[in-house]
Amino acid sequence: MNASREGAQSIMHCQRCRSPVEEGETYDFFGQALCEDCYIYMVNPPRVCDPTAVAGAVTTRKQLGQSGTAGLTELQKHIYRTIEERGKITRDELLREVKVKPEELERQIAVLRHCELIRAFKEGDKVYLTKW
Repeated sequence: MNASREGAQSIMHCQRCRSPVEEGETYDFFGQALCEDCYIYMVNPPRVCDPTAVAGAVTTRKQLGQSGTAGLTELQKHIYRTIEERGKITRDELLREVKVKPEELERQIAVLRHCELIRAFKEGDKVYLTKW
């Protein structure tokens, strides 16, 4: 017996990350139906090279007496330690290691760069992350 529920929401998938989203809970971004996280990322992506953010983060950490991984979230500490252990690592390798969405990794990389804990450099045709 197939009974339909009145007012039941159907599930669709974000066109960027493929996460399930209830119909009507998506955000339109140039014709794409996105989940809230992807929409926020698309309209306000992390800015890794931001001199004002760097100055603010470095000053704040100094005022709080923080150095190294002090004051970081567990995810940020995990990312930093992974980079520290490997010496250098590509974003794709790091993404596989920490198992988060790419946009979440980018946000965390931006924070760590603003704190001058990690930096990026190019070697051949690859970009690597390493300790500052």
